[in-house]
Amino acid sequence: MPVPNACNPVGAPTLPPPPPPPPAAPVHVITLVPIVPEKQVKRYDRDVIVKDVYAAFKVEKGSFDCSEELATVAGWEPLTHPEGALFFYHPKERVFTDADVRDHVTAAKLCEVVKEAHRKVNEANIPMPELVELVLERIMTDGVEKWGYYFADHDKRVVFWFEDHTSDPLMNKIRGVERKSHVRHALESQYWKHIELFPNKRSLPEDVVVKLKEIVMLAQAENITSETCLAPFASNEVDSMLGLVDSLMSSANKEREHSVWIAARFTRLFCNAKFVNFCGQPGARLGVDQSLYGKPNVHSKRILRVMNVFLFGSFDAQSKAVHRIWVDETMVQPRWKNFIDRLTTEWNGYTIYSTVMLAVDISFLAVQSVQTQMAATLLTYLSTLCVMGSLVVSLVLAGQVNDSRRRSAEEVASFMVGMSRSMLGLESLALMLSLPFSLLIWAMAFFAAALSVLIFRTAGVVVVSIASPIWFAIFCLAMWLMLAANDFHISHLRSWIIERVSQVTSPV
Repeated sequence: MPVPNACNPVGAPTLPPPPPPPPAAPVHVITLVPIVPEKQVKRYDRDVIVKDVYAAFKVEKGSFDCSEELATVAGWEPLTHPEGALFFYHPKERVFTDADVRDHVTAAKLCEVVKEAHRKVNEANIPMPELVELVLERIMTDGVEKWGYYFADHDKRVVFWFEDHTSDPLMNKIRGVERKSHVRHALESQYWKHIELFPNKRSLPEDVVVKLKEIVMLAQAENITSETCLAPFASNEVDSMLGLVDSLMSSANKEREHSVWIAARFTRLFCNAKFVNFCGQPGARLGVDQSLYGKPNVHSKRILRVMNVFLFGSFDAQSKAVHRIWVDETMVQPRWKNFIDRLTTEWNGYTIYSTVMLAVDISFLAVQSVQTQMAATLLTYLSTLCVMGSLVVSLVLAGQVNDSRRRSAEEVASFMVGMSRSMLGLESLALMLSLPFSLLIWAMAFFAAALSVLIFRTAGVVVVSIASPIWFAIFCLAMWLMLAANDFHISHLRSWIIERVSQVTSPV
């Protein structure tokens, strides 16, 4: 007689034994790929579409309660980033993810992924400190699901993986990296990016705030006393940062995610600056103008000097300014902002001068005596064309610069890299930036030539005798300035003549 149980109560007919269960479905193939927090955790590129339909939300009676939506799901706690992003944290496993675990399928997959990650760690015989966090990022490539991962070690303040990893985003295009002590700055920068992405459920250590304050104070002191400060911020920005860091002291050793985010953001940027500048290495960059890879290849100096002469020295000035903001294919951000502000001010002035000069040329052409002088008319036409060129180039460049000021540092750096690979390298950018000034000077030179033709061909002997020495003096002064800008000096010419004469007269 069958024994009664919950499935087969007393009096129920005896059923034949059930058929054997079907074979278990194959476990999901889990592919774990190492990533770094910066650039590979795509939080800011989710592009989640919200329904574009308006409907007034009905608020139920009574005290408002949304605890069901904020409840823990399968051990995952929903958290809100200070910037507003939703992410999930598993306190028991110490795992963070941006994947929506409120979907049961996703939650089940994450459970398997976490187990697989820990299994891989055990296989690699990697000791896991207690304060280690795991971050998982879903990656879809051509319809194939992968899971990006990294571990964050709070004791050493670095990120790591259970496998050897070569990462371009980690290197950030920095050449010449050879030592572990150097790479550590990059790993620490990524650690602080992790804290920046997931600042909730953690306190702000007092030693972090104290060290950050020391770094910011040093940056401000360097900005005040040195023109080659390595800080990635301008003096006014560092001053604002110092005020914020002072306020962070009240949040030390307290669980305040906003303060944690602020400290993590600032610390990450300074750690990245240490990595870029080879801090602690034999070839450390000690000034923002210092190139670590030697002087860049300079194109034909003779061609550049000829160009500089025809551009009235503006090419050399712009070239030096461009090389001050682009050192070793790295953007000097504070100088870039000042450089753009200066260019905008200059071009605004050039447009005013060009407008006035255009009016002068048109009025000059209307003079009856000018119309009978073909040479004067031709020179005035050339002056008018140069003025129009200066005006158009100034407006176009001003529009492009105003647009570039709204770009991110990465976009500006990409633009500079593209320019450096052109035929003349960065000198092509210097050439473009020198056009408004040089065209305006050529316009004035052509107008001066046209006026001289008119004076010497139509005026009497008295006028010509008075105007000639003044015209010659002005010409000499202008040529002196232009030659001095190109490092041509009369003293050099005198020394060269004396040297040549001595070689000729000296006995063999």
